[in-house]
Amino acid sequence: MKLDRDRAVELVRASLKQERYEHTLRVTDTALELAASYGADQEKTELAAILHDYAKYRDKDEMRRWIKTDSRLPKDLLGYHHELWHGPVGAALLNKEAGLEDGEVAAAIACHTTGKANMNTLEKVIFLADYIEPGRKFPGVEEVRKTAKEDLDKACLQAAQNTIFFLMSKGQKVYPDTLHNYNDLLQLIKQK
Repeated sequence: MKLDRDRAVELVRASLKQERYEHTLRVTDTALELAASYGADQEKTELAAILHDYAKYRDKDEMRRWIKTDSRLPKDLLGYHHELWHGPVGAALLNKEAGLEDGEVAAAIACHTTGKANMNTLEKVIFLADYIEPGRKFPGVEEVRKTAKEDLDKACLQAAQNTIFFLMSKGQKVYPDTLHNYNDLLQLIKQK
């Protein structure tokens, strides 16, 4: 069975709590708006947005096993907060359980929480849409929403910076991909 929009909605509706499903719908709407503004593929954007939290409520032990045994998953994830695991593990699970074969969609799902260096437009759109969807309420999100209407890279940089500051304020470790994302976007903006 082809993994299309309807199948994706069916999968996430079955695996997410109602509140998280509603978040997913808002992320999808936001991502499609960003994709239209910044030239990302609409079909891939919609699929990645719908599926981005597929593994959100998977058992931590199951996700830990996936990280330990799947060669595609970075082992260093195990040294960081389990909230980071659902993106990369979700991409791997979607390949195995639902036949997701599109590498671009999988990559956008995998890095939607942390970002990474050299993100393409689809990855930036999913990363940012998850951060700014209308249900999000935290300090700094309004500024990022405003910037998102003018400059995708600057908005992603603000989101990465806010995330880093937040983690530091809580005395938590920052995943290296988040720092690479910040550094890469900073360099990209300085070169514009």
